[in-house]
Amino acid sequence: MSSTDRLERYLEDDRGGCTDADVSERLAELEEIDAAAGESFLETDVEVLSALANETRYRIVRILHAAGEELCVCEFAPLLEGSDSAISHALSKLTDAGLLTRRKDGKWRKYRTTARANALLVALDGSRSIY
Repeated sequence: MSSTDRLERYLEDDRGGCTDADVSERLAELEEIDAAAGESFLETDVEVLSALANETRYRIVRILHAAGEELCVCEFAPLLEGSDSAISHALSKLTDAGLLTRRKDGKWRKYRTTARANALLVALDGSRSIY
């Protein structure tokens, strides 16, 4: 079975007939769609979504977004379950994904959401009303 067998069957059903030229033409169209989908951003986008796909990390981003200001690493422990080490790890992953900025202030580290994190949260909030 080739990778285009299902496509051929689909085109046959959809168009009432299918030639090799039809398959080639549709494959070319699909490749254009795939290129327009932004493969160059795929890796970084998946990293961002992966960083948010954890309750602790997502809550951190939500808390910072709601705060609208920097918060010290020490301010998360009373709000989140987990060790200081787990919270630090979560903050690092979010920072590495470009969702948070980190600034050292004396012996403390302070965090803030990035424009990208804020945009993603606004999009998520807006999409809830659709369903």
